[in-house]
Amino acid sequence: MNTDQLCGSLAEPSRLRTYSAVVLGARNPEQIAGVTGLDTAVVVKAVQRLTKSGLISFDREGLHAEEDVFKEAIRTSRPAREPLDPDPARDTILKAFIRDGRLTGFPTFPAKTRIVLEYLVNSFEAGRDYPEAEVNTILNTWHPDHAGLRRLLVDARLLTRSDGIYHRTN
Repeated sequence: MNTDQLCGSLAEPSRLRTYSAVVLGARNPEQIAGVTGLDTAVVVKAVQRLTKSGLISFDREGLHAEEDVFKEAIRTSRPAREPLDPDPARDTILKAFIRDGRLTGFPTFPAKTRIVLEYLVNSFEAGRDYPEAEVNTILNTWHPDHAGLRRLLVDARLLTRSDGIYHRTN
């Protein structure tokens, strides 16, 4: 079941109240009707729909809420994450520091910093001149401390600077 179907199953107030009652321990339509104030016929119809959608199951003890349906709906609706690097070890480091196209923090270990900087330098074309203002604009898309990033890229010799013009080294 996807998230739209899940929400649709609970969109009707009688089904939502019925499911809530089952989550809280009601085990049959009479108990649900007593707790929710709904007519038993309405509860029976809601139970049928919720059972069909997989939100409720029943056994000898009565009705039970299938709470794992929510986790499964989220898992299946989440788009697959594109790796930031084909090397799984590098990708693990990158995903720890880059989220939604933004640098979330600076690594403290030099080897990890190098990997992040090597990834960020791909924002620049090799062989092209970049004035400092353009470098700042590009680096601001990654992190608000563009000056710190610029300095790290130059110190790592991934960018060179000459007369206020920057070049990617590789």
